[in-house]
Amino acid sequence: MLETQLLYALHKYKDGYISGEELAGEFKVSRTSVWNYIDYFRKQGYAIEAHPNLGYRLIEIPDRMLPDEVQYGLDTKIVGKKICAYEETGSTNDVALEMANKGEPEGSVIFAESQTKGRGRLKRQWYSPKRKGLWFSLILRPDMSPQYAPIITACGAVAVAKAVGSFTGLSVWIKWPNDIFVNGKKVGGILTELSTEIDSVKFVIIGIGINVNGTKWPEELKNIATSLEEEGGRKYSRIDLSREILKSLDYYYGLIRKKYFQEIIEEWKNMSLVLGRRVRVNQGSEKYEAQAMGMDEQGALIVRTDDGFTKHIMSGDVICC
Repeated sequence: MLETQLLYALHKYKDGYISGEELAGEFKVSRTSVWNYIDYFRKQGYAIEAHPNLGYRLIEIPDRMLPDEVQYGLDTKIVGKKICAYEETGSTNDVALEMANKGEPEGSVIFAESQTKGRGRLKRQWYSPKRKGLWFSLILRPDMSPQYAPIITACGAVAVAKAVGSFTGLSVWIKWPNDIFVNGKKVGGILTELSTEIDSVKFVIIGIGINVNGTKWPEELKNIATSLEEEGGRKYSRIDLSREILKSLDYYYGLIRKKYFQEIIEEWKNMSLVLGRRVRVNQGSEKYEAQAMGMDEQGALIVRTDDGFTKHIMSGDVICC
C-alpha cells in the first residue's frame, strides 16, 4: 500500500529530512498527495516536522499498536505476516477464534489497546487497561495431534519470557504452565485455546497479555501483579517489545514445526519457577503436594508425589509451597 510505503520512507530518513518532491517522485504521486498523507499520519498521532527548505522528518511515533509500525522491520517467516489492531474488544482470543474459523491464515496476530472481557486460564478475568500493556492473540495451524497441544503453551511461555528478558534486561521466570514472573510477581500470562478434529489440531489460538507500563492496580492485584515499568524503573516501547516477542514466537514456533520439542523444554527448564521445588497441585477436587521434576515432550509437568509415584500433569494449578 502507498500509505505504508510513504510511512516507511519517513522511518528510513528519520535521522534527517526527505523532501516532498523526493517522496512524490519516488512514489509517482503529486506533492499534494504527499501532503495529504502527512496530514493523515499526524491525525494518527505521528509527530512529523515540516521544514520549508528541507522537507519532512519523523520525530515521534504514537503509542498505539498500529499494524504498519509493528511490521516495520519485522523479518519473520510466519508470525505477524498479517496484523489486525482494535482500539477495544471483548477478548482478542474471541476475535482470533472467529477469524480462525473463517480461514484466517496461520501467523495472523490480533492486537487490542484494551479488553473488556480479557480472560486467563480457568475463566479468570484478565486486567487489560488501555494502552498500558500488550494484549494480543496469535493464530497457528500446527501439524500435530491434540495430545501434543500443551507444548504450544510451553512454546509461547518460553518465547515471551526470552523476548521480555532480552528486551528489558530483567530476570524473567515461567511458572508452569503459562505465567510470566519478574521478581516474584506476575507480569504476564499465556492462554492457549484450540480447535481439534479426532486425530489432529485444526488451529491453536495463543492469547498473550503483558503488563508493560503502569503502576496502579486494582486492590485484589496489588500484591500479586507487577509491570515491566515497575520492575525496570522506566517506561518501555510497546511497539518495540511487540516486535521482539513476535520474532521470538516465530523462532520457537519454527522448532515446533520441525518437532524439535527438546530445545523448548531445555529453555523452559532454565527459566522455570517451579522446577526442583515442592509444589501444591490443584486439579479440581484432587489436591496434593509433590516435587516438580521436569517437563515431558507433550508439555506436561512431571511431578513426584510423597508416596513415590510419578505423575504427568496436563492441566490444573501448580503453586510453589
